[in-house]
Amino acid sequence: MTKNNPILSLGIEFGSTRIKAVLIDNEFNLIASGSYDWENQLKNGYWTYNLEDVWKGLQSSYKELAEEYKKQTGHSLTKIDSIGFSGMMHGYLPFDKNNNLLVPFRTWRNTTTEEAAVELTDLFQFNIPQRWSIAHLYQAMLNKETHVKEISFLTTLAGYVHWKLTGEKVVGVGEAAGIFPIDSTTVDYHSKMVNAFDEKTTTYDKSWNLKDILPQVLTAGEAAGKLSEEGATLLDPTGTLQAGSLLAPPEGDAGTGMTATNSVGERTGNVSAGTSVFSMIVLEKELSNYYTEIDMVTTPTGKPTAMVHCNNFTTDINAWAKLFKEMFESLGLEVSSEKLYTTLFNKAMEADEDGGNLMSCNYYSGEPITGLEEGRPLFIQMPNSTLSLANFMRTHIDSALATLKIGMDILVENEDVTIDQLLGHGGFFKTPIVGQQLMADALNIPVSVMASAGEGGPWGMALLASYVVNKTENETLEAFLTNRVFSSQTASTLVPDEKSGLQFNAFLKRYKNMLEVEKVAVKHMK
Repeated sequence: MTKNNPILSLGIEFGSTRIKAVLIDNEFNLIASGSYDWENQLKNGYWTYNLEDVWKGLQSSYKELAEEYKKQTGHSLTKIDSIGFSGMMHGYLPFDKNNNLLVPFRTWRNTTTEEAAVELTDLFQFNIPQRWSIAHLYQAMLNKETHVKEISFLTTLAGYVHWKLTGEKVVGVGEAAGIFPIDSTTVDYHSKMVNAFDEKTTTYDKSWNLKDILPQVLTAGEAAGKLSEEGATLLDPTGTLQAGSLLAPPEGDAGTGMTATNSVGERTGNVSAGTSVFSMIVLEKELSNYYTEIDMVTTPTGKPTAMVHCNNFTTDINAWAKLFKEMFESLGLEVSSEKLYTTLFNKAMEADEDGGNLMSCNYYSGEPITGLEEGRPLFIQMPNSTLSLANFMRTHIDSALATLKIGMDILVENEDVTIDQLLGHGGFFKTPIVGQQLMADALNIPVSVMASAGEGGPWGMALLASYVVNKTENETLEAFLTNRVFSSQTASTLVPDEKSGLQFNAFLKRYKNMLEVEKVAVKHMK
C-alpha cells in the first residue's frame, strides 16, 4: 500500500462533553479530525442525552473531519477501510421488537440504582456498580416499570450507534464488561451469573431471558459487520461516503483509553482524566475479594482489569474557568480557553504548602466510591484561610484527585497490587507538567504521558479499527500496539515529589473530614 493510497481507519468516540472523530492511515498518522460539543441534561430525575443529538453530533464531527481531509488532500473522502465507534460505557438503552426506544437514554452518570446494585452484588458476589447496564435493568424491574416486559434489545451508546450503521447487535468485550460481568476464560458474559439473574427474576412480568436481549460479545480484531447504505447516509448525509467499510467491535471509553496508551498487557495501567476519571490496571490474576469501590472489567481482548472509576473530575474546574472567562469578556478582554486553562493550571504550582487551608468538593453528581448518591459542589474557606488564585486552583485540582486516590489505595493496600507506572491521557494532561506531576504526587506512582495524550479515546478507537484491517495472521493486539504503533513513540515520565505528596496527604485527611459536610449538604440542600 502506497502513501498515495493509504488504508484509512476512522475512530469516533462519544465522550461526556464532546464527540470526536479521528482519521488515521496505516502508519497510524493523524490525517484529519472533527468534533462536536454536547452536554447531558437532567430530565425527570435522570441524566440523559437526546438521541437526536447523537446523530447531529455524529454528522457534525464527521463533516468537519471530511472537510479537513479534503483541504489536506484535495480529494473528497469517499472510502474508509475500517471504522470503529466508542463511547461512555454503561447506561441503559432498551428497545422493543419494533426498534423503538422504550425510555429516554439513562447514562452512566445516574446514581439511581443503589437497591439493584446492592442486591446484584450480593447475588453474584461480584461488584456491580450503579452505572452498569444490568443495574439499570434490574432497578427498572424493582420499580415495576411497565416497559420492562417489552424489551427486545438492551445496549449501550456505542452499541446503539454501531447497530444503526451496520444492523449488527454486538459490542466489544471491554464494552460488554460494563453491561454485565465477563468470564475472561470464555470471553463472554459470565454464564453462572446470567443463570442466577434469570432464576432471581422468574416472577417478573417479562417474556425474555437475559442473553436474549444483550448484544453479542466480540473481541478486538474481529470483524463486526460492514457499513450499510443506510449507515453511510446516517454518517454522511451528503452521500459522498461509500458503504462497505469494515467495522471494529464497538468499545467503551475504558478500552479505547487502554489502547491509546498501550496499556493492554498485564501489569500495565492507564488513567483517563477528563469530565470523569478512571484508572485501569491490567491484572496478572483475579483479585482475592470484591470491593464495591473497584470495578472488574476487561481489556479489548478480555483480560481482567481493575477499574477505579470516579463520576466527578474536572466539571467543577471547568465551571470556575468558565466564570473567569466571563469576567474577562465582561471587561472587554479576549482570552482563549487554552491560554486560560494553561494559566490557571500553572498557577496551582505556586500554591502555599497548606494550599491556603482551603477546601472544595467537586461532586456534581453522586460518587459511589465515597458513598454519595448525589453531589453538591462546595467551596469552603476557613476564617484563617489564604484565598489566592494559586491556592484556589491547587485546591480544586487536589479535590479532583482525592476520590481517585481513595479508590487506588484499596488496590495497593488491600491487594498488594504493584503499579510500575500509569500512562495518562485526556484533557487533564493538555497543560504540560502540571496535571501529570500533581497526579503522580497524589497517587505516589510515576505518571507518563505520550504525545497523543490529548487525543485519548478517539485515537484509541481508530487504532482498534486499524487493527481489524492491518493485523497480520495471529498478531495479538499487544504485539500490534507495541511493535508497530508505539515503537517510535516516547513517553514523558514524571516521578512523585515527596514533599508535594506529603502536602497532598494532609489535604486528603481534611478532604475526608469535609465529606461529612458534603453529606449534610446533599441532605438539606434540595
